[in-house]
Amino acid sequence: MTAPPERSERPGLLAIAERILRTACGSRLRESFSLASLTSFRIGGPAAFYLEPQDDSDLRAVAEAVRASGIEWIVIGKGSNILVSDRGFDGLVVRLGKGFSWVARDGSRLWAGASLPLPRLAGVALAHSLAGLEFGIAIPASLGGAVRMNAGAHAHSMDEVVDAIELYSIPEAERAVLPAQTVGFRYRGSAIPDGSIVVGATVVLRAGDTAAIRREMDEARAWRRATQPLAEPNCGSVFKNPQGDHAARLIEAVDGKRLAVGGAAVSQKHSNFIVARPGARADDVLRLIGQLQDRVEARFGISLEPEVQLVGDFDVAPL
Repeated sequence: MTAPPERSERPGLLAIAERILRTACGSRLRESFSLASLTSFRIGGPAAFYLEPQDDSDLRAVAEAVRASGIEWIVIGKGSNILVSDRGFDGLVVRLGKGFSWVARDGSRLWAGASLPLPRLAGVALAHSLAGLEFGIAIPASLGGAVRMNAGAHAHSMDEVVDAIELYSIPEAERAVLPAQTVGFRYRGSAIPDGSIVVGATVVLRAGDTAAIRREMDEARAWRRATQPLAEPNCGSVFKNPQGDHAARLIEAVDGKRLAVGGAAVSQKHSNFIVARPGARADDVLRLIGQLQDRVEARFGISLEPEVQLVGDFDVAPL
């Protein structure tokens, strides 16, 4: 990603980026594209430009447009852990298209494109009696997003199974394959450069019993249905769990379930989830996040770190 130019310069820079992207991608480049439908929160404003690259030639066009114009750009996956500003995003939003949704197998190794949904990859593992990715069946993320944020559930995470990561560097306009141990995996994060797009990954699993794998996946799905507000728009877990504790416990301890701001409210089903009710705005969610942080900080001296990623400029002070 690039540092934002001065606002007065943006119209001209956007025109430069549009000319390059329109030449390469034609009508597939969308203007003033609403991002709300691409996020699990179902709120937020439009992107100045939106593109679903289908192959490396599209990514090269993105690289050229960014280099020539210096406009801001971001990559999104399934949109399950982002909060888009009510104003939208004054730049280019990239979401890998169907050309990056594929999977192949060689024994216990699966390699796949980054736009493949993680639950689908887990289903492929089940079909071949491969164990190790059961936790992924209930994580609503693309493979690329899951790798970048080291997604996890049920005491397991992506760093346990990822063997190699394929990146496309926008600054360099080229691909590179990195061993997993070199990308700095950490709890709900990694050191993958912001200027690089995860375009594929390889996971190494192990032979397992099909019935046992299916049973664990069924349990993961059932747990998610029982404990999470799936019927209401939300972004998944709002906060990372502090070392040795759980964000949900801390929020409940400060009576967080009673809190609401505008159309945003703490879920009654899981206190580390915020749900967006009809009429909710992104600023409502951000203000509610701030109130929860303040309460937990005042009571326990613990600073809750958001897991949700902010996209665009907000009227509320940054977290």
